[in-house]
Amino acid sequence: MADTATLQASKTKAKTEHFDVLVVGAGISGVGAGYHLKTQNPKKKFVILEAYDTFGGTWHMHKYPGTRSDSDLYTFGYRYKPWVGPPIASREEILKYMEEVIAENDLAPHIRFRHKITSASWSSAKKRWTVKAERLDTGEMLTFTAKFLWMCQGYYKHAEGYTPEWPGMGTFRGQIVHPQTWPEGLDLTGKKVVVIGSGATAATVVPAIAGKCEHVTLLQRSPTYFIPARNENVLADELRMLGVDEKWIHEIVRRKYLFEQAEFTRRSFEDSELLRNELLEGVKACLPEGYDMKHFTPSYRPWQQRVAFVPDADLFEGIKAGLASVVTDHIERFTEKGILLKSGRELEADVIVTATGFNLSVLGGIPFEVDGKPVNWAETITYRGMMFTGVPNLVWVFGYFRASWTLRVDMMGDFVARLLKHMDANGAKQVEVALRPQDHNMEILPWIDEDNFNPGYLARSMALMPKRGANPEWAHTQNYWKEKDELPLVDLDAPEFRYS
Repeated sequence: MADTATLQASKTKAKTEHFDVLVVGAGISGVGAGYHLKTQNPKKKFVILEAYDTFGGTWHMHKYPGTRSDSDLYTFGYRYKPWVGPPIASREEILKYMEEVIAENDLAPHIRFRHKITSASWSSAKKRWTVKAERLDTGEMLTFTAKFLWMCQGYYKHAEGYTPEWPGMGTFRGQIVHPQTWPEGLDLTGKKVVVIGSGATAATVVPAIAGKCEHVTLLQRSPTYFIPARNENVLADELRMLGVDEKWIHEIVRRKYLFEQAEFTRRSFEDSELLRNELLEGVKACLPEGYDMKHFTPSYRPWQQRVAFVPDADLFEGIKAGLASVVTDHIERFTEKGILLKSGRELEADVIVTATGFNLSVLGGIPFEVDGKPVNWAETITYRGMMFTGVPNLVWVFGYFRASWTLRVDMMGDFVARLLKHMDANGAKQVEVALRPQDHNMEILPWIDEDNFNPGYLARSMALMPKRGANPEWAHTQNYWKEKDELPLVDLDAPEFRYS
């Protein structure tokens, strides 16, 4: 019988497999990348490495009550897979949709679950990436090499949410829960719950638990803009009634949503005061007569942070029924019984839910090297938010804030497919982006303009992010409506691309 040392050695002995493209992550971006490789670059050998034991990424990990999309599924869904359910979808519906995409396109053989990447290094001499990964079910250390790396691992840490350190947290006798790590089987029956936060997560959790607990209080430091509306699309329903093909319905409704979103975004810049008043009136109409609107009147203009959709006005229905209430105040400290506010009021609670956001993770927190030198992403400059100076043969999927994330997944699928074909046609083994002569005096700026968009998670981690340049090629504009026209026309022989 083999001794322990021999067994351990066999576990840790590296095995090497080579691929044309290695995709990191099997969430919404990674599954999309797999589809585009399969359909647009069918001769490329690719693998998708996923640390979890199944696909879905965010939708696999987030299990808090009521988990749902905050974008409509006609645009959050892939362009090639018709969405047939209500516009705002539950976690379960989204996972079923993704499962169908994987099955219909035979992507399962390309996905390796429980593979956690521990390092990635590029060799200019060998023109390839070497990726080390631990197989979490066996402890085996594996080695993969790839000509091209497609980073689809998302942009925040799934394992831990962001919770500020408030004074006295250790004295609270109840339970403190973050939505990202919601305990299985948590029973809220008969309990007083305080949910700290004001964004889409808080607006999802509160109506989902209202009526299941004794009472739920939404405690916010500052309000968010909400859009209450029925969770249905009348146009889609009418087209179905007329027997129109689902592919046509998907495309027509998708275009209508995109047109309306473009107009909404334009007005948020050009007509912000009138838009602000319309949003506030829409919320006011869903609240009890005489309700204090200070709880739903943000201090910033629309779209400076995400606007949260409230399907069927469920958050406001809970308030009208007396099952939920809203308090706008600052936290002084936690107490044994709950939370003491700056105003002097104490909110009693058995459970406190900290829906206070998440921690940004730059390229999955994986240690990267290029020719033996560690990569510091904050020292790189981004090319359109997807490639980085000094880092060859790598793209990163980072989606949109004001439009659905998946819109950029599909567009980047086209871009990468075209780039890989271009490299093959020209016999190039390496591509990287570099500043052009006209860029050398341009202003170097943070990843995103905080006057344009400034959520807390980005502000907290801006120093870790790649930089952008003042010239348009060197920024992630967050503008789908410009990029949809620009990206397909990018000249792959332009001077910012360097091939070898």
